[in-house]
Amino acid sequence: MSVHTIPMAIIYDFDGTLAPGNVQEREFIPKVGMTPDTFWQEVNGLAIQHQADRTLMFMQLMLEKASTAHQPVRRSDFKEMADSVEYYPGVAEWFNRINSYGADQGVAIKHYIVSAGNAEIIEEVSIADRFDRIYASRYCYNENGVPVWPAVAINYTTKTQFLFRINKGALDLDDDSTINQYVPMENRAVPFPQMVYIGDGFNDVPCFRLVKDLGGLSVAVFEPSARSKAAQFVRDKRVESIAPADYTDGSVLDKIIKSRIDVIAAQAKYHDSLLSS
Repeated sequence: MSVHTIPMAIIYDFDGTLAPGNVQEREFIPKVGMTPDTFWQEVNGLAIQHQADRTLMFMQLMLEKASTAHQPVRRSDFKEMADSVEYYPGVAEWFNRINSYGADQGVAIKHYIVSAGNAEIIEEVSIADRFDRIYASRYCYNENGVPVWPAVAINYTTKTQFLFRINKGALDLDDDSTINQYVPMENRAVPFPQMVYIGDGFNDVPCFRLVKDLGGLSVAVFEPSARSKAAQFVRDKRVESIAPADYTDGSVLDKIIKSRIDVIAAQAKYHDSLLSS
């Protein structure tokens, strides 16, 4: 075992990765009288019409549809939307088990969310306290707690910013200094080879490639009906591994992550032996 604690980060998308569907679809979209299909079709239409970012368009449309339907979307209303979120098998027990496995080998694991979904909902789900940070799209609010403007809008390319924040330890979004400074690789908080990125879709491709190309592990999870998309990620060399979205003990994903912990611990032990020889 290494003589020091080895940092490791597991970064997750949320929608379709830890929980089926999108967080907006469970409570918000039905309350404004729409179906998921019609809501996202309108988002896509607006993005094309205005040549706009899709995340900004869904955030704007949420406020517009809520106003039309007289449905409140104050900060306090998002808690109710989070209560209905369900997870893939084993998610609730996953974090303690993986952390314990890592700790036995001297690997200190921290978990992060990087999602285009609504932070206000994700931050209220029952597993929110398992994450060191939750990076997701969020609003800023007026004095009455009413959302008035996007504060953070995360899309498929801007997701990669947060990997560098984790890498450098510049976790606060208002830290524009550390994130843009040169930091030698050996001085970074979590080296990329000690990162794992878990996602499910095309919005995760830049993160898949970045982590993979810089020595980390990228894993695409899938529901049975979507295996072909995940398999294509492997053929396109965007990920090293795919696994069903099953986080239970002994599952394929469980074995993949534990194997990665084994590799990180062994590499650190080997590095320490070189330094002490």
